[in-house]
Amino acid sequence: MMQSALDLTIAELEKIRETSDHLPRASKNALAQLQSTYSAVASATVTPALRQGRRDADMLPGKSRLRHTESNKAHMLGLVRERVCACMNCAHLVRSRIQTVFGVGNPDAEIMFIGEAPGADEDQQGEPFVGRAGQLLTKIIKAMGFAREDVYIANILKCRPDMPPRSLGNRAPTSAEMQTCRPYLVEQIEIIQPKVLVALGAVAVEGLLGTRGAMRELRGRWHSYSGTPLMITYHPAYLLRNQSPSEKRKVWEDMMQVLDRLGKPISEKQRNYFL
Repeated sequence: MMQSALDLTIAELEKIRETSDHLPRASKNALAQLQSTYSAVASATVTPALRQGRRDADMLPGKSRLRHTESNKAHMLGLVRERVCACMNCAHLVRSRIQTVFGVGNPDAEIMFIGEAPGADEDQQGEPFVGRAGQLLTKIIKAMGFAREDVYIANILKCRPDMPPRSLGNRAPTSAEMQTCRPYLVEQIEIIQPKVLVALGAVAVEGLLGTRGAMRELRGRWHSYSGTPLMITYHPAYLLRNQSPSEKRKVWEDMMQVLDRLGKPISEKQRNYFL
């Protein structure tokens, strides 16, 4: 019943946004109460068996974690997605976005690709990496021997960064925007529990690790995010701007390191492949 009420509330807010010149507003206290109520309902939807599994996992030594089933992961991601859809933490992004862009792919993926923020195409379609850069990423994923549906793809920011009226292109998210939105990505990673993370570009690195450096120094070697192996490589958009075969080859060499880390066989064709 609470979920139905939340759905109705969100639908009404969307209707107000689409039909009125004035955006819906809510006090911080009201938002805090809604968040508290939603968290309680979300907790109540967890089955007794899963709650016991979490307690058991807490008692395991070291870094051991409960491996949720794919269906449970999908359900838990769905709860996070609903919170993202209703998020109003960045008022300027709420005003400018068409919709939030949560993430897409296999909840039980071995590889999770992380970009910086949605662009215009992603804002229109509600799915990350669907523009030209996304088409190149899909090509890379297929060359690795996976389908796009086998991996998980997400961004640091779930809303397209706002742009001045009638301006073209995209802007990078600010550090403050990334810090505000980062908890959603952290939840996605904790639920999916991928074997390898791939950060696409310097902005994604900053969103994950809190630091930004020169890509030529960061890429091509293993890093770590909360105990999960992290490979840093160039964003596909960079390869669209820089068509140098040597730069494309660097990205592919990074992906072969990912395949090797996962224990996947690498064919001779793959070893000689250029994007």
